[in-house]
Amino acid sequence: MSTLGIGIVGFGFMGRTHLEAYRRAATDRFDCQVRAIYSLDPPGAGGEGNVQTGADDEVDLDALGIRWSEQIEQLLEADDIDLVSICTPTDTHIDLAIEALEHGKHVLLEKPVALTSSEVQRLIDVDGKSDRLCMPAMCMRFWPGWSWLREMVQSAQLGPVKSAFFQRIGAAPGWSQDFYLDEKRSGGALMDLHIHDADFVVATFGVPDEVSTSGTRSQLVTQYRYPDGPSSVVAEAAWYPDSSYPFQMRYRVAFADAVADFDLSRGAEALHLHRGGAVEVIELPTGNGYDGEVRHLLQAITDRSERIHPDLFEARTVLQLVEAEGQSIDENRAVKMVRSR
Repeated sequence: MSTLGIGIVGFGFMGRTHLEAYRRAATDRFDCQVRAIYSLDPPGAGGEGNVQTGADDEVDLDALGIRWSEQIEQLLEADDIDLVSICTPTDTHIDLAIEALEHGKHVLLEKPVALTSSEVQRLIDVDGKSDRLCMPAMCMRFWPGWSWLREMVQSAQLGPVKSAFFQRIGAAPGWSQDFYLDEKRSGGALMDLHIHDADFVVATFGVPDEVSTSGTRSQLVTQYRYPDGPSSVVAEAAWYPDSSYPFQMRYRVAFADAVADFDLSRGAEALHLHRGGAVEVIELPTGNGYDGEVRHLLQAITDRSERIHPDLFEARTVLQLVEAEGQSIDENRAVKMVRSR
């Protein structure tokens, strides 16, 4: 297979994050090249983010041999583009992904895939008629320390899980506030931030029978109930109003024989395993979840795989879960989950 040509749609913080992930992949045996970018923002526009992703504040596209497309059609119609990363505001995702698939491109679609599960179904219908791959960019499945946790849970190496707590909190976005602070467009912290943990909970423990969420769409705590699973699975998410509040990404999972404790702020020693009366620092691979998701999709395309995980059906299920959490907030009650068909 010849070099995979990549186009990026949307070039704020997340678009630059994807660019750097593809560039790192290209230096590590993946035959790919970012060739074109389209964005409503000018090439020098940046923005911030909660996590250090390796994205540069300023990027010299000419020096990298990347062309700036003046129109979205210019990028999608280019014969040298095989894969498109969509890194635009959530309310534009579905239409752009459909257009890319209809132009015969593979798609890496940033989270959340859409604001409602019914919107995802529109994309599923188009994707089902295409021979291209369309992958939701749910980066926590690939994040060092989190992929380790999922393996420990599913292999039961540390015994069954007794309780699990996930926390993802920080200051409200100080960038693109016209989008992020408009809940009708972003869905608030519930949809844009908390969805990472909701996806990881589903991927690791399955769909719960019931959810109970208290708070608001900006600051919330959810209890996931599993009659035959862990006695307590809880996730907290918040956008706090003061810009000085630091971003925190943590989990604490109690197994029958150990406790796994992850705290992003500990850097290279983020993951501690407590067992046998001692603390072990688990060595984690370098990179981040963006590197992992990009390489997973590149490998699937190279292998001509017909399936990918996560897929759009999983994205729809996660959105149904988050919708149930929103209903729980609005109605101040626990909500039963309806399984996808």
